Amino acid sequence: MSDTKSRQLPKLLIVEDDPGLQAQLKWAYEDFDVIVAGDRAAALAALRSEEPPVVTLDLGLPPDPDGTSEGFAVLDEIMAVKPDTKVIVATGHGARESALQAIAKGAYDYYQKPVDIDTIGLIVRRAWQLHRLEEENRRLAAKGSKDDRVLGRLMTAAPEMIRVARTIERVANTNVSVMLLGASGTGKELLARGLHEASDRAAGAFIAINCAAIPENLLESELFGHEKGAFTGAVKTTEGKIEQADGGTLFLDEVGDIPLQLQVKLLRFLQERVIERIGSRSSIAVDTRIVCATHQDLEAMIADGRFREDLFYRLAEIVVKIPSLAERPGDATLLAKAFLARFAKEMNPKVRGFSADALAAIDAWPWPGNVRELENRVKRAVIMADEKLVSAADLDLAELDAEAVNALNLKSARERTDRKVIRHALARSEGNISSTAKLLGVSRPTLYDLLKQYDLHA
Repeated sequence: MSDTKSRQLPKLLIVEDDPGLQAQLKWAYEDFDVIVAGDRAAALAALRSEEPPVVTLDLGLPPDPDGTSEGFAVLDEIMAVKPDTKVIVATGHGARESALQAIAKGAYDYYQKPVDIDTIGLIVRRAWQLHRLEEENRRLAAKGSKDDRVLGRLMTAAPEMIRVARTIERVANTNVSVMLLGASGTGKELLARGLHEASDRAAGAFIAINCAAIPENLLESELFGHEKGAFTGAVKTTEGKIEQADGGTLFLDEVGDIPLQLQVKLLRFLQERVIERIGSRSSIAVDTRIVCATHQDLEAMIADGRFREDLFYRLAEIVVKIPSLAERPGDATLLAKAFLARFAKEMNPKVRGFSADALAAIDAWPWPGNVRELENRVKRAVIMADEKLVSAADLDLAELDAEAVNALNLKSARERTDRKVIRHALARSEGNISSTAKLLGVSRPTLYDLLKQYDLHA
């Protein structure tokens, strides 16, 4: 194999002190650039110089070949130096305790001796594919965080959310009214701000108002403004939010909470693009784009007579449904890491990342409060953490921890990982089977078998 070809292959570090097994494993991975180390010093030197994405690690290393202390010491140092490395540990037959301990310390998976080359080969290739996708997610996240024009720095790798972003980009430079539908905490205001920043109104003001947070008797004044002396306490003429957003965008959050009598006045503005302040008979022309959001069922409210149908169709020229965090595979971990980096810098610089149990818990938790719940949990965990790595207990997800970590050793957990990786690859290849198979490093027949096995569709 030429040096050029070797450098193009993904790197695999094999930490094994048995020369015969070293040769056997190295022979089995012709599609990897294999580096072999026989002890802790050599392994860590190779880790730093070669930065392999995947490591196979025999826990029985000298000077403790019959135990696991040296192997665990190597695992701890790998996790400290390069925590995104996928480490696959080798254990003796029936050594389940050691396997679980290794997973808890951050190992990706384990296999039992005597070695089955096909089994470990499958685990290694899955680990490499997962590492590659995670690396791409980090690259996309970093790119998004540097570009203020990408939908308000929206961070996602989920195809479901990418479709939402593309829809918003498509309608940004039109003047249609947009309605965002989604549960609380899904990022509706972030998307509304992103729509504004992607439009030709970006130089204008972006004004946000939560209609549910303002008493009914004050909401009209907040939206339309008032003249001096219009009512008790009106000591000066005040512009409303619609007027303040002239030339820009007004985001009406929880639009379903606008009272019926005020809905009539809002409808007139949308039809004629003029407003009248409270206490005035003069019409003021205003060029403000309306973007609104709600978690309520407006169609049911229309049927009950609590929301005007004509206003609904004025506000909902384009309707965008926002998926919950649970419906965005991989985003919980991606966002958690971004929140941790931000809060650690501000509040607890010694915190460097998440422990393995925390990452497992984040991935398994359904996040009923969506992104807002995730942000709050990470913020609290960073403040309370005593160690460098935030644990599941710091996130108040410790009860889920044992189940989630143990699940990493089960067939069902591998199937969930396969599903996620295949879905990401399909999305990036836009459903093209050949491209997806190439991206995953499998043959077309194998991909067809996996699609059938997991009931997935291109």
